[in-house]
Amino acid sequence: MTHQLRMRVCAVLAIAVLAVSGGYAYGAPARDDMGQDIETAVQGVDAYWDAHWSEFFTQTYVPPTVLGEYDGASADVPTCGGEPLDDDNAQYCATAEDYVAWDTDLMRFGYRYGDAFVYLVVAHEWGHAIQNRLDAQLQTMDAELQADCLAGAELEGAAQDGTVVFEAGDVDEVYTALVRDADKTPWTKEGDHGSASERVDAFTLGQELGVDGCLPDEVSTEGAAALDR
Repeated sequence: MTHQLRMRVCAVLAIAVLAVSGGYAYGAPARDDMGQDIETAVQGVDAYWDAHWSEFFTQTYVPPTVLGEYDGASADVPTCGGEPLDDDNAQYCATAEDYVAWDTDLMRFGYRYGDAFVYLVVAHEWGHAIQNRLDAQLQTMDAELQADCLAGAELEGAAQDGTVVFEAGDVDEVYTALVRDADKTPWTKEGDHGSASERVDAFTLGQELGVDGCLPDEVSTEGAAALDR
């Protein structure tokens, strides 16, 4: 395939990463192209934090469980805190269940416009998991934009490590997805995703400045505290 984000990861590393994260709690995705891209996105983002967490935060990095794909229209849709997950959406469950998941139809829809879409979704939800591991002083009110920023830092950091390869068109695909799924108005309150320009700017900030650029201006990652999990 063309225009793909691909990880150069040996089979041993892939197995080791999934062993650390507990693998797919709800079943691994099908081994089609999309399923493979989702799996390599999970491995890439997890490997980035496993390698670099201690450069930014205290405590020990513990990855979220990967619930993986689910059918939001089914009768047995997974739950978070007793509530069923949304149809056609992706989610980080911030309860003690601590997992990331994405609706299969959502991923298939976005994948039609470019395979980079699934990398963005995985990295964004992983960004929420990272937020949930940090002290409140390191989190921002515009949590969705901070997650976009962390997604940019994660994917760019993995590319610098040589574990993710950005090919021609990938960044444009990410920007297209951010614009397509943005709010019509700028960020004003908790829960908003932000306007198209805000989402693109947040992702780009993470790419250019890394994790430091995603934290509040008055806070440095030097000695920054993460929560025990």
